[in-house]
Order: sequence, then C-alpha cells, then structure tokens
Amino acid sequence: MVYAIVRAGGRQEKVSVGDLVTLDRVPAETGGSVELPALMLVDGEKVTAGADAAGVKVTAEVVSHSRGKKIVIQKYKNKTGYKKRQGHRSELSTVKITGIA
Repeated sequence: MVYAIVRAGGRQEKVSVGDLVTLDRVPAETGGSVELPALMLVDGEKVTAGADAAGVKVTAEVVSHSRGKKIVIQKYKNKTGYKKRQGHRSELSTVKITGIA
C-alpha cells in the first residue's frame, strides 16, 4: 500500500490515492488541482522521508468549499460584570487525492 504524509493547513494528514480529505481553505476553484508538500512517503517496505521526500509530488483535486461547525467562545469573570461572547466558523475545502509521484 502506498501512502504519504502531507502538510496541509498547519497539520499533517495521511493520504493515499482516492481519499477525500477536509483541509483548511485552499486557494483554488472547485474542480481545480492543488499540489501538497509531502513529508514522508511509504511504498510497501520502502520509506522515504526528510530531504528525499521533497521530490515527491502529491496532487489533489478540489471537490468543494464549505464552512465548518460554529464554535462559540465565551469568557466570564465572576463578580466584575465582565462577559464576552464570540463565534467562529472555519473556512474548509474538501479535496480528493489524485496522484502520488
């Protein structure tokens, strides 16, 4: 089985060809392609990592753009009357891995 560890949006994801992965928003249109930097490649018993993995290209096709679940942030301090409420929704992209070379 061939899979790669890629850096995407400040996180690392384990991907193989055909996987659907949700990442932070990527700067590409729906249907466009994106190249993700590989940190490690595993091909059966052979492992490529470090500077050797810099030559590995992982390509993905953007399937859709969406927004994540709403996160509510509340701050409260007792006896002072201080309270603050804030919300946040992440911008996400769903990509399909098309090739590891």
